[in-house]
Amino acid sequence: MEYTFYAKGHKNVTSAHRSTFEVTMDEEIGIRADCIVGVSSKTKLVDLPSELRKAIKDENTRIKVQLETENVKDEINGYGHPELTLDHPTDMVCRKSEFKCSRTLMIKSDKAAVDLKRELVEDLKEGKDLKVTILVE
Repeated sequence: MEYTFYAKGHKNVTSAHRSTFEVTMDEEIGIRADCIVGVSSKTKLVDLPSELRKAIKDENTRIKVQLETENVKDEINGYGHPELTLDHPTDMVCRKSEFKCSRTLMIKSDKAAVDLKRELVEDLKEGKDLKVTILVE
């Protein structure tokens, strides 16, 4: 199962956070928002198709998130969990930890913002379009 949506980079993307990365519907971010890699998202967690949401709420579900600009693509792998509510109105967060809240899309991620390909981060700093694809197995 696969779902794709779009966001944008932003001049204040630093991609320095060591345990998470985030895509938000917010249009502006400050320099201290070191986990945010995409802004102006066209999708929020509650917009995800019900079948995808159901799969994400299973702890055995492997989740793959692909982040892609016109020049580079990166892939992040993690897991779902029954305690994920998937109901935050603006933010989607992927976490290396097992912390769960309304903003969490996946846990046990193999990458955080700091681990993303630097070419991707440079594109995002330039405000390039960001294609986000969520795949579940």
